[in-house]
Amino acid sequence: MPPLLSLDGIKVHFSSRKMLFRADTVRAVDGVTLSLDRGETVSIVGESGSGKTTLGRASLRLAPITEGTVVFDGDDITRIPDGKLRWFRRRAQAVFQDPYSSIDPFMDVRQVLEEPLLIHDIQDRADRVQQALEEVRLAPAGEFSGKFPHMLSGGQRQRVGIARALIMQPDYILADEPVSMIDASSRTEILYLMRELQERLGIAFLYITHDIATARYFSDRIAVLYLGRVAEQGPPGEVLDEPMHPYTVALIEAVPEADPDNRLRDRPTVPGEPPNPSNVPTGCRFHPRCPEFMAGLCDVVEPELVEARPGRFVACHLFSPATHTNGAESAQSAEE
Repeated sequence: MPPLLSLDGIKVHFSSRKMLFRADTVRAVDGVTLSLDRGETVSIVGESGSGKTTLGRASLRLAPITEGTVVFDGDDITRIPDGKLRWFRRRAQAVFQDPYSSIDPFMDVRQVLEEPLLIHDIQDRADRVQQALEEVRLAPAGEFSGKFPHMLSGGQRQRVGIARALIMQPDYILADEPVSMIDASSRTEILYLMRELQERLGIAFLYITHDIATARYFSDRIAVLYLGRVAEQGPPGEVLDEPMHPYTVALIEAVPEADPDNRLRDRPTVPGEPPNPSNVPTGCRFHPRCPEFMAGLCDVVEPELVEARPGRFVACHLFSPATHTNGAESAQSAEE
């Protein structure tokens, strides 16, 4: 069976004007190929500025796609006019990061949930609202439907956001940092809820997060994004327990972990800051920060994403002998 969502060579480039007569091109997403099966969760992890949110928005046609294709359930939706995407808008929804700003403060919960139903001219609104609130465990529905956002806790607001996504009975949900702005106890409850809904309703999630621990719990696959490209991809246990790309290693090493003496373990961290996406390094874009840097190769040839072992993909010269050979020959030719 073909995947529900396929992103093929997606590029999202923006023009960033620095001076009156000069504009830089920001390569926010720069050639990402990714698929999502029905009922599957793929997590996108990486530093701030790696292109995670932009990639998620591109999957929903909410960001302008410079190059590449988005195929949803067999239909190429890349350049279909927005007015002809109503069917897609019903089947693909989003849960946003900030439950305080993603819900209209002047609407009560019933109005928030009814809004997409009104837009799509769906009639059984009262039943759908009640069902959606029960799905996210805001019951009895009558107790919550008349409340305004300021009357709810952060976790309850995010449940309303999830209910708003569910009310259209979608096949695909983009979950963009859905637990990063709520307290720790509510985070666990929200993640359990989303996992349960996924398993029961067969919804596919693209889960964007900085939190590697939640990615391990919530994912079927993890894709590590660096400067607009996939550095590594595979099952969560393998990627996080046996990372292959030096950037993945650095992300995991940066997670604080207390030792038995209640002191933080002395762990190496990746040096420097991510480069500006308007000035991407030549060759491997991670090479200026990489402890495994090989001069004449990493700064010359950009590694391809290859299947280093079954189900494990990595874009690193350490795991691509063919690229290593070609790169060495290219470097030698350049010197001659």
